[in-house]
Amino acid sequence: MTSDSKEFLKKILESIARLDYIKPEDLPNIDLYMDQVTTFMEEQLASTKRYPDDKILTKTMINNYAKNKLLPPPEKKRYSKEHLLMMLFIYYFKNILSINDIKTLMGPITEKYFNASPDKDLTYIYNEVFSMEKTRIVTLQKDLLRSWQISEKTFDDADAQDQEFLHNFSFICQLSFDVYLKKMIIEQMIDEISPPAEEKKSKKEKPKKASAKENGQS
Repeated sequence: MTSDSKEFLKKILESIARLDYIKPEDLPNIDLYMDQVTTFMEEQLASTKRYPDDKILTKTMINNYAKNKLLPPPEKKRYSKEHLLMMLFIYYFKNILSINDIKTLMGPITEKYFNASPDKDLTYIYNEVFSMEKTRIVTLQKDLLRSWQISEKTFDDADAQDQEFLHNFSFICQLSFDVYLKKMIIEQMIDEISPPAEEKKSKKEKPKKASAKENGQS
């Protein structure tokens, strides 16, 4: 492993270690208007941007979430802490899942836990899920290091000037394959919650009764 490769890997692992999530106690205790929601999300999730000009959340996005029934309607144009938690789930899911899949996945959560009793509400769901974060980050760092070490052993017979690029390519391919497989598993689990529209349609369709003419009757 060259010094450049070591430095690159070190940066990757350090960036993952810095990942954090918005704690429920960091959410405003008052309901927010849409402009306040977008400003809050922009400030809190700025570190997750790929490019500085990327938008975390816009008015159009919020309206689309409501239109697609991903997000319960606001009360008097104001969004509660529960709304913000829903938007956070959507923000993370939308990078890998379709709107319909997110709707299917979050539908039962919204129905049972949105504006529910304080001990078992959406904050309870959010805390349980994101409390696993630190453990997952440590595991991910180990997996990344292992994949990187494997990629460094590939393309030994390649031209010397190409090896660094090919090692990086090999590393990206490993990560992409992991994402592909996990995405397939997630989609299959979501389909178990609610079968795809084509499957639902085929189940609803009943065989047509044969006409008298088709039955050979005059």
